[in-house]
Amino acid sequence: MASNNSDVSFDSGLVAIIRKKSADEARSAASALIAAGVDVIEFTTTTPAVFDLIEEFSSDTSNKRVHVGLGTAMTRSHVLSGKDAGAKFVISPHVSQEVIEATKQAGLISIPGVASPTEVADALRFGADMLKFFPASSLGPNYLKSVRDPFPGNIWLATGGISIDTIEEWVLAGVSGFGLGSPLLSGGLTEIPTRVAEFKKALANAKAK
Repeated sequence: MASNNSDVSFDSGLVAIIRKKSADEARSAASALIAAGVDVIEFTTTTPAVFDLIEEFSSDTSNKRVHVGLGTAMTRSHVLSGKDAGAKFVISPHVSQEVIEATKQAGLISIPGVASPTEVADALRFGADMLKFFPASSLGPNYLKSVRDPFPGNIWLATGGISIDTIEEWVLAGVSGFGLGSPLLSGGLTEIPTRVAEFKKALANAKAK
């Protein structure tokens, strides 16, 4: 997935969503994901010490290939704190003019959540760079195809209930990448390398067809 920010690449197609009950859990998960080859990490505002975590991982010079961003951004204040901490992109579950415009003013990549043609039109009008189709599994690939048609040339990220078995369907529907939380993390830290490898393989195979 290309972006308009030359410092950030979404080429792997995987955005790991970290939503944990403690900063220690989030730190362990992020470290394991990075070690497994994930290069885009999203720390959500629902995670304790989220801005400290973003600063910690974005300033780690041993992981220069890793891009760190803020998830579940709900306010302008979230965006500004994320920027100060070193976030490169901002993801929301919804379309908020306040959040999108603050993100663009901060020079960050804006990825709002959309679920209808009206929301897509609003997100693009406010300046969104990419579109997060959410909740993806509840709406389905066929619905996305219909929504995409009036809005060609946009980059879509599917998030919510994604499984390896449905990757190909989503790619055929026009999705460039996936936001993944529990599909990568629910098996525990020891399962992360296997799950990351499986999703990367499934995505590569789907894009090759």
